Amino acid sequence: MDTQKTTSHPSPLTPHSYSSQQEAFWGGVKEAIGAPAIVLFAGMIGFGAMGRTNGLDLWFTGFCSTFMFALPGQIVLLDMIITHSSTLAIAVAVSLSSARFVTMTLTLFPQFSERDKSKGAFAAVHLLAMTAWAVSMREFPMIGSQYRRSYFVGLGLFCWLLALPGTALGYFLAGTVSKTITIGLIFINPLFFVLTFTEIKTNWSRLAVVAGAILGPILYTLDPDSSLILSGLLGGSAAYWIDRLFIRKPIKK
Repeated sequence: MDTQKTTSHPSPLTPHSYSSQQEAFWGGVKEAIGAPAIVLFAGMIGFGAMGRTNGLDLWFTGFCSTFMFALPGQIVLLDMIITHSSTLAIAVAVSLSSARFVTMTLTLFPQFSERDKSKGAFAAVHLLAMTAWAVSMREFPMIGSQYRRSYFVGLGLFCWLLALPGTALGYFLAGTVSKTITIGLIFINPLFFVLTFTEIKTNWSRLAVVAGAILGPILYTLDPDSSLILSGLLGGSAAYWIDRLFIRKPIKK
């Protein structure tokens, strides 16, 4: 068997054989080139089109994509600006919409090696997005801990660099595509996140997706404002306990 050929194109079930930080970095870039980059670029195109359609200038719209780099938070910000909400209300709403980054950081960054848990990791936090987090959670078990931060930076940096061009392209394309297509481009991002998350080989992650899909429409009919948070909280909790009590029962000593 040609061992060099098998290690240069690792499958999702094959460990990545990186031998240097630079190699791991470019491995992350190569992973980003494809579905993660396309999905994020499409979402930013949709956001750029929304910004122009609702009267925002290119500078502000591009600033949001570059320095917020959180599409759900950007949409919340845009919507509340349009409705002339107060500055305090906007700050609270955007902060709540970005609360997911706390759990994403707490689950991803502890997987770095002890050497990489330094002040430099704070700069890498800005590169964290749903796509980068989902792909990293899937790939980290096949990457040595000493190479994980370099891999993540390569993956996240490439996606981040596409945010501004995608937003600008969407801004200039506004009016040439329908509103339905614009919204569809934005929702490609969370759809990719869900599909990638199901590839993580744990039962509870797949159960959480199914439970959320069932509870979401039901809770939306009861209270649209809190349906997203409640479906995630209840669906995720139910998936955890079903997995804990019935699928992976703890061994009684």
